[in-house]
Amino acid sequence: MTVSDFNVGTDLHLGTKAKAGAPSREAYDRIQDNPYKLVRQDPLSTFSIDVDTASYANVRRFLTQNQLPPKDAVRIEELVNYFLYSYEEPKGERPFSVSVDLAQCPWAPKHRLARVALKGREPDLARRPASNLVFLLDVSGSMNQPNKLPLVKKSMKMLVDHLGENDRVAIVVYAGASGLVLPSTNCDRKEQVLAALDRLSAGGSTNGGAGIQLAYQTAVSHFIKGGTNRVLLATDGDFNVGVSNRGDLTRLIEEKAKSGVFLTVLGFGNGNLQDATLEQLSGKGNGTYAYIDSTREARKVMVEQIGGTLLTIAKDVKIQVEFNPARIGAYRLIGYENRMLAHQDFNDDKKDAGEIGAGLTVTAFYELVPRGVKIEIPGVDPLKYQAVAMAEEALANEAMTVKLRYKLPDSDTSTLLTATVKDEPKSIKQMSDDYIFATSVAAFGMVLRDSPYKGSASFALAEELGQTGARRDPNGYRKEFLELLKRAKTLKRE
Repeated sequence: MTVSDFNVGTDLHLGTKAKAGAPSREAYDRIQDNPYKLVRQDPLSTFSIDVDTASYANVRRFLTQNQLPPKDAVRIEELVNYFLYSYEEPKGERPFSVSVDLAQCPWAPKHRLARVALKGREPDLARRPASNLVFLLDVSGSMNQPNKLPLVKKSMKMLVDHLGENDRVAIVVYAGASGLVLPSTNCDRKEQVLAALDRLSAGGSTNGGAGIQLAYQTAVSHFIKGGTNRVLLATDGDFNVGVSNRGDLTRLIEEKAKSGVFLTVLGFGNGNLQDATLEQLSGKGNGTYAYIDSTREARKVMVEQIGGTLLTIAKDVKIQVEFNPARIGAYRLIGYENRMLAHQDFNDDKKDAGEIGAGLTVTAFYELVPRGVKIEIPGVDPLKYQAVAMAEEALANEAMTVKLRYKLPDSDTSTLLTATVKDEPKSIKQMSDDYIFATSVAAFGMVLRDSPYKGSASFALAEELGQTGARRDPNGYRKEFLELLKRAKTLKRE
């Protein structure tokens, strides 16, 4: 992938002039929207799940500052997965449930929209296993801003306040040099942990590599078998000193993840956010990436979703969909561009994939073009020597078959789940509020990205869908989304 840099003060890709200010060093991986694919040429779609939410909070930060976000800062799957949905609870011993729903596509009425939905088992926090946590905190000079180190300290204090007496916390900092500010300390002495956080101040340049090594050494030294062993990295992502070989850094994180020490990445601040780096590190570390732009977001990540943040209930979760050529002519996966897998990776238990935390939900949308509906897709000429006959099953009333593989956190062997989906789409008005709201967020993301596949999607359509889907909103996050949508609509002058 290539990397796009965003400079504050220049015209954005959506045509809105950003607020003038100091040049930004923010960097984002370039994203090419998933295209439509012909089922007769490529009947399989394979990808890793993703429960990162950083993109949504980062987009919110731009819009709150009256700027449209750069195109490559918008990862649609992270926008959709920022919200929790009331999906079916898991049954039996399974760590999560899987369901698939099919409806008419709001922005392309002749198309269908399939939603693949996962729901992680709710955590029993009273019986949560003990946690061995290492806070790896960036205290370099770039963190000396109100929305950086001070917010980091507030966020970590929120988490500490909700830890139990059997949990342990160590604090490692890094700047010009890395150091162990607080040895691993039992949380029956929380006052020592909080006092160590209070003493932190910013200054110096960043040596993230050395800090990560010390953090992992500390976590391994106090490893809790059967417990949660995790490094929480809080930074603006500016690894600008001491990491000459990014490959060595990611290999270290991968190695430690295999040993049972996972990584959570928390991004802070603006003007220096190295989004591409932080997303990559969390992916290699069997963890998640969240962006914290406010105390409210800190509370969401550290308190409201503490189970999802600390407790991994399944790892290496992969999805593979086979489409029925008798029913579906073409398809495209909305989002997950940097989570695509080779088809053979689905059955390869050595291939890494995404994790899901307790109580979290995962949503993926496929836009389906029914057979016989015309669509402009570059294709190849009919093959001269190949003749592929449809299987008898293709004549059944099935749109697709969804397969899912996952491993339990302490296992190296995957479990397979399979479900078939009838080609019986409902109208969008017949769908649940959760379904409708998720389509609103997906449409919002496509318009922000100015996706060539957005069809008739607009901020107005997203708003109409969102208002219907936001009727149940216990935490106010859906109402906030509608306010952001209105702001984006004004900025783009739609």
